[in-house]
Amino acid sequence: MINLEVPKKARTLVNQAHQAAAEVFRPISRKYDRAEHAYPVELDMLAALLDGLNTSGESGAGAAGVRRRDDGEATGNRNGGNLSTVLGTIEMCWGDVALLLSLPRQGLGNAAIASVANDEQLQRFAGRWAAMAITEPGCGSDSAAITATAALDGDSYVLNGEKIFVTAGQRADAVVVWATLDRSMGRAAIKSFVVEKGTPGFEVVRLEHKLGIRASDTAVLRFENCRVPKENLLGSPEIDTRSGFAGVMQTFDNTRPLVAAMAIGVARAALEETAKLLAEAGITVDYDKPAHAQHAAAAAYLELEADYEAAYLLTLESAWMADNRKPNSLQASMAKAKAGRSVVDITLRCVELAGTVGYTEESLLEKWSRDAKILDIFEGTQQIQQLIVARRLLGKTSAELK
Repeated sequence: MINLEVPKKARTLVNQAHQAAAEVFRPISRKYDRAEHAYPVELDMLAALLDGLNTSGESGAGAAGVRRRDDGEATGNRNGGNLSTVLGTIEMCWGDVALLLSLPRQGLGNAAIASVANDEQLQRFAGRWAAMAITEPGCGSDSAAITATAALDGDSYVLNGEKIFVTAGQRADAVVVWATLDRSMGRAAIKSFVVEKGTPGFEVVRLEHKLGIRASDTAVLRFENCRVPKENLLGSPEIDTRSGFAGVMQTFDNTRPLVAAMAIGVARAALEETAKLLAEAGITVDYDKPAHAQHAAAAAYLELEADYEAAYLLTLESAWMADNRKPNSLQASMAKAKAGRSVVDITLRCVELAGTVGYTEESLLEKWSRDAKILDIFEGTQQIQQLIVARRLLGKTSAELK
């Protein structure tokens, strides 16, 4: 088992995040899994604490951004900021991934604003809780197929369309909406807009009932002749057929490692609980013996732990690259693909190893196995991540490799 030492500067943050997960998230984890759509009021104090850490530049469990110049090079990153955020996210999701997604002002929309907004927008939207609205009824992982439209009319863009599976879509103060300026121009015309709650023509249609992450609200949103100030467009308003879509997609270079970190936190929680149950059953996992020379359950556990380590290392690599101003799109997709698949395999196998305890509400194992599946789906499905990786490694375009 490989154990990388946590950087000294991140140890305090990791310890604080773990303490918050253990003392705030874990005790109410089952409560809000049962009380779907109820807002976890216990999070307000923790969110206020994170706001203070964000302001001081020391946060590691909330939204962060990979800001880039026009040439695509990362700039303005706090030294170790992305790695610290990943490490903090792992600890918080060891507590409960749905509760982390429910933290005010720490959502994926906030990460998008942090990555793409200009200085004036950063100041104007500071303190707002922002959700991210990409998926549509006819458009899932293929973000380039977005049909929601944004038409410039005077000093405003008029948005029309419907978005589904929007995390924190009801609770957030604003939503970062992906829409196209011109369907005939393809992916280059897709831009993102900050739409604030209360804007006429913006409606929360319904909340979804879900398999997992039930503490997090997931909404369907509708935009009907919704007028948004043109100053709320993130990035350039120009349609650049060479790099226009890249400006929107760069958000994923940051958020995909975060989703991978969520998966790693859930996987580690399941592994630790399973190790405890195996020990109580008298089964010892011996790291000095080969797997075939041990109890079958111990051998299975070692296999799962190795899978976890591989995902963990890939995720740290993608965050480290962002901190060191290296293009990390390939590594971000690799980490997300590996961690998303691993957490599903690990949590389900842990349920099996735990037997009846794993299948009941006696422990959180069954909940973690339900929460895990979404981590392999949102921010780009397993299949899409593998397609992105293949294109990058083979040097193929999206038109050449579908």
